[in-house]
Amino acid sequence: MLTKELLKKVRQIEIRTRGLVNQVFSGEYHSVFKGRGMEFSEVREYTIGDDIRNIDWNVTARFGHPYIKVFEEERELTVILLVDLSGSQNFGSINATKQQIAAEISAILAFSALKNNDKTGLILFTDKVEKFIPPKKSKSHSLRIIREVLSFEPAGKGTDIKGALEFMNNAVKKRSIVFLISDFMETAGDAKRYEKILRIVGKKHDLVGIVLSDPREKEIPPVGLTRFIDPETGKETVIDTANSSFRKWYLKKREEFERGRKAAFLSSRLDTVYINTKESYIRPLVNFFKSREKRW
Repeated sequence: MLTKELLKKVRQIEIRTRGLVNQVFSGEYHSVFKGRGMEFSEVREYTIGDDIRNIDWNVTARFGHPYIKVFEEERELTVILLVDLSGSQNFGSINATKQQIAAEISAILAFSALKNNDKTGLILFTDKVEKFIPPKKSKSHSLRIIREVLSFEPAGKGTDIKGALEFMNNAVKKRSIVFLISDFMETAGDAKRYEKILRIVGKKHDLVGIVLSDPREKEIPPVGLTRFIDPETGKETVIDTANSSFRKWYLKKREEFERGRKAAFLSSRLDTVYINTKESYIRPLVNFFKSREKRW
């Protein structure tokens, strides 16, 4: 993208997502992701209904009538966005590619964190870690995150979720909220490859998987001979999409992939949000926040 076009796109995403953050997601985010505890803020005069356990006896003795301690939630959480930029993220058959959806979701999460005075960091990965931006909190930092997810040109094309999670686990020492945004289409093709590391990271951090997909990845229309290019390997194949045997075989393979991925998620107890490029991402995210809030 040209710089002017990129800035325009980032601005459009900022306007759209900041409105959503202010109206919907900021409060949900605050309710779900709690701070580390409570810290002392100030003292004030006691009023009927206050918890007597919070009376500050030293101040009460000094002024001759009761005062209580006021506590505030000690927040300053750290959010890490772990975003897949492999070749398959460039695919989108409806309105937007998976990468564009990832940029908008990243914007919502970064602005929600900023509104709640939390830091956000970014790790971009393919078959290797491409870029690491340490956590900070500022509007310019959040805009940089959107810009990087939207326009970064990675050197790799494949997907190594295991390697990305291992890097994050070593690079980020403080317990954080980690959003892994990916289609989870491993180049190696086996979800078991990253199953163990999901479990390890989930014990140290609050790990959430945001699973991106496109309707054409599950069902190919019968349009006859079609040339397919694997975005991660570059391999080209010509296939008769009208062939019923091929269509059955493809559907079976896709279902096997989804079963394996789901089994890995269940085994590692990974919280997941499923988002399809055909539909709005707002409802799945809201439902996720509400379901998490009920658990607390």
